[in-house]
Amino acid sequence: MSDSNVDVLIVGAGASAAAFAWSIADTKMHVLCLEQGDWVDYSKLPATGRDWESRTDFSADPGVRQNEADYPVDCGDSEINVANFNGVGGGTILYAAHFPRLHPSDFKTRTLDQVGEDWPVDYETLEKYYDINDRIMGVAGLAGDPAYPERQPPPMPPIALGKSGETLAKGYNNLGWHWWPTDCAINTEARDGRAKCINLGACTRGCAQGAKASVDVTYWPLAIRAGVELRTRCRVKEVTLGTDGFVNGVIYYDDKGVERFQGANLVVIACNGIGTPRTLLNSRSDRFPNGLANSSGLVGKNLMFHPYVAVEAEFEHELDGNRGPVKGISSHEFYETDVDRGFKRGFSIEMHRGFGPVTSAINGMVRGHISWGERHHADYRKLLDRTMAISAVCEDLPELHNEVVLDMRNRDSDGLPGVKINYKLGENSQRMVNYALPRLRDVMLSAGAKRILAEHVPLKNAGWHNLGTARWGDNPENSVVNGWGRTHDVNNLFIIDGSLFPTSAAVNPTATIQAVALYVADEIKKRLAEASLFD
Repeated sequence: MSDSNVDVLIVGAGASAAAFAWSIADTKMHVLCLEQGDWVDYSKLPATGRDWESRTDFSADPGVRQNEADYPVDCGDSEINVANFNGVGGGTILYAAHFPRLHPSDFKTRTLDQVGEDWPVDYETLEKYYDINDRIMGVAGLAGDPAYPERQPPPMPPIALGKSGETLAKGYNNLGWHWWPTDCAINTEARDGRAKCINLGACTRGCAQGAKASVDVTYWPLAIRAGVELRTRCRVKEVTLGTDGFVNGVIYYDDKGVERFQGANLVVIACNGIGTPRTLLNSRSDRFPNGLANSSGLVGKNLMFHPYVAVEAEFEHELDGNRGPVKGISSHEFYETDVDRGFKRGFSIEMHRGFGPVTSAINGMVRGHISWGERHHADYRKLLDRTMAISAVCEDLPELHNEVVLDMRNRDSDGLPGVKINYKLGENSQRMVNYALPRLRDVMLSAGAKRILAEHVPLKNAGWHNLGTARWGDNPENSVVNGWGRTHDVNNLFIIDGSLFPTSAAVNPTATIQAVALYVADEIKKRLAEASLFD
């Protein structure tokens, strides 16, 4: 069964797809997006009920979540588990909305430090797209961070530091280390029809208040109003290739499980660093027996996570508990390369507020910090609202042994192969992790921690940032996509998500993923105007 041909077909409806769709709508072309998940019903988010800590249907781990829209992800041979979400909004539904930009040095690691690969764009190229994205997503922050070049002030004032942020800031001050209120895509004031944050504290289970800037409430309403069509519960099986060497559409399963063909003049893949290689590897043909646009053999290779090192600590005085946005302040004291540390590149340090009451109780019992008997309640009161955590977000270098491959043994509800993750920390990442751990202890103790409760090296369930599996670059032998988002092998196939990243940097990537998507959209529009898009 075939559908009417469209001009632009986007696969996936997450952070990059939404930004791209909004921008490309300027052309007045027929733009269609196919998303295998559905719209989120905000009335059913965990934060609307008291059982929010026990709900698994909004877990970031697809193996735990087990939604029909998910596909199997085997992390048995990975030191870090994948976290993602399939639905309109993608990962922005469950992310913490930490919204930092990359540093200028992140775009030139090969030139500066002889590791990784230089990006085909630089910070200055993306700066205007960062600014546009900050405005549309709604970013709260404070201008003047000395870790960055001078920039436009964020649209809203920063989130309150709270007791946890103030405590941690004192620790940094005592050590003489950099810290700054972090950019967050969370409303600190009512804006664009969305309410301000009321500190529900369940940010990573979906924001029932609508204060967190997931793209289902920011970009998508604007894109749809501009004429973009979004179809949900449509799982793409493969991107199809015509006899002329151009892709001509996709085969997908609709919400009734019926196989359909959707023709398109231009196809854009936006399925994240795991889903994008899965889609390409599933799209085999005589010309591309190893997967579409994979003449380099790099589709699915060079997977980068951010290895997280985390330390939890207990304090004598009351903190915020889980009330408020997850993030508050961050430090880039160890961001840039210092060869005396024994590794290249660096890490940022993020703050995490405390845990909810149930998680606090379970962690305390499991770790032996809450006893049975007459001291049971007293021990619990010492932990509740008196703990917080910090983590080092370590830059991961691209390495061929870290990969996403098809898993023919485990299939989704439409019978398509899942994926298997083969990932092991490289030598540089391991050295960085080992260096970061004592730095985190130093911060906690400097901030007045009574005792260290737990350490995670690395944090296992922390595969939030999956990057690099279809990277862009100028050399077709060393990259999958060119410097403006078009695959080297197929002139009307584009990729716009985090799989483009040649290097991972040491901060959360969402702001950069969206800035890149806006940049690619502008490059396409420019070449359409010049009639040179497919040259």
